[in-house]
Amino acid sequence: MTDIDLTSNAFNDHSFITRRYAYEGENMSPPLTWSGAPDDAAELLLMCEDPDAPSGTFAHWIVVGIDPHSDGVDAGHIPPGGTELVNGFGDHGWDGPHPPPGDKAHRYFFRLYALSEPCVLPDAPSADQVHRIIEKRQLASGTLVGLYQR
Repeated sequence: MTDIDLTSNAFNDHSFITRRYAYEGENMSPPLTWSGAPDDAAELLLMCEDPDAPSGTFAHWIVVGIDPHSDGVDAGHIPPGGTELVNGFGDHGWDGPHPPPGDKAHRYFFRLYALSEPCVLPDAPSADQVHRIIEKRQLASGTLVGLYQR
């Protein structure tokens, strides 16, 4: 499996995400840029998940159907061709970091997957469901980790 290079000009890998992108801030999705998706990818899938959430891995953003020839998304926008699913808060689209006050910094994994065929997910999948469903369809992936603490 090949690697997709996933970056953001809003934060570096394993560095802190600013309040602007957090739930209690502007609650705006961060800008992301990617490269290296295989030419034969049918679609891209983007997910942001918090494995440090008290209730288990928590999905903050799930976007399916992203144009496999796209190279990024601006802050506060939906990736080209993408459809946002229901996140762990019960909302469609992005809801930013919101760890319990006083917790150590939580890790927010932005994962971009190139898939061999279109992915059909329930409207409100858990992060674990997404991983199980796309497991055999992955051609490539990239990960960017941001940190946030309240």
